[in-house]
Amino acid sequence: MQVISIASQKGGVGKTSTTVNLAARLAMAGYRVLVVDLEPQAQAGTALGVNLIGDDILKRSLGMALQFALQKLPGTPLKDIMFDQSHILADFADAGRLCVLASEEETMSTVQDMFVTKPHNMTPILRRMLVEQFSDAFDYVLIDTPPSVRALNAVGTSASDWVIAVYNPEYATAKGVLVLRSAVEKVTELTGGECNPQFLGVLLNQSNPESKLTIMDIEVSSAVWEGGLLPFVTEVRRDVRIAQAYFTGVPAVVPFLKLSPGKQYTALVEEVLDRIDLPRDEWKIALPLGMEEEEVDA
Repeated sequence: MQVISIASQKGGVGKTSTTVNLAARLAMAGYRVLVVDLEPQAQAGTALGVNLIGDDILKRSLGMALQFALQKLPGTPLKDIMFDQSHILADFADAGRLCVLASEEETMSTVQDMFVTKPHNMTPILRRMLVEQFSDAFDYVLIDTPPSVRALNAVGTSASDWVIAVYNPEYATAKGVLVLRSAVEKVTELTGGECNPQFLGVLLNQSNPESKLTIMDIEVSSAVWEGGLLPFVTEVRRDVRIAQAYFTGVPAVVPFLKLSPGKQYTALVEEVLDRIDLPRDEWKIALPLGMEEEEVDA
């Protein structure tokens, strides 16, 4: 089981859409995939057609499960609060499994506050739960983490084997991924060696087409390169179909597999899997805008 968290320091960069589309595309390829919605706003669950209402708020909220675990009280096993959304992939004969541990604002916000007062040795609690309960059940776990380097973000990155940071062609988001990478690098020390997440690289999301590039696009691209942030070659362009899919409960990669959203997320999945399998010196890294391969070699 490989655990990958999708993170950002700043909200609104498309972290949730990245999480659910990567998860759906992996499941479409036959893998068993679990999405963990660690975001109090519960956006990943909503994007996969899950909305906690009524009794489900307490009974099936990941926030409540984490509260019980932090207090060392017996709680409902994660498999019993998990939602199986594999029906989303019904049109794909060889699809695997697509499940989600859903969030809810009040219970997850309470957990956020609880973690603030807990020692660092409690930060790996989500990883412990996932390994103990799901190690043989899923091939990939994707965690949608809250924006900013806060307690729940640390819980998500500590639970991970790999961390992907998402940024936009804006100065603030480029600075944010630098901060995020530094936070990831400190996890091993802060958890006493129990957790060892590796920074997998940065994804440019909501990018502009070449015909609409700005000075900021070019400068941000250079900053990411110079910062050694290992940008993926694949980028995800601004596309209203990706945003609108959130309200349908079906990630854009599913209905638009053969169109640009599907092609981009398919290419991104291939890059992610290659990076996981290959040593870092063999990774394909995106060049800054306007730079040619010959310039790098020189």
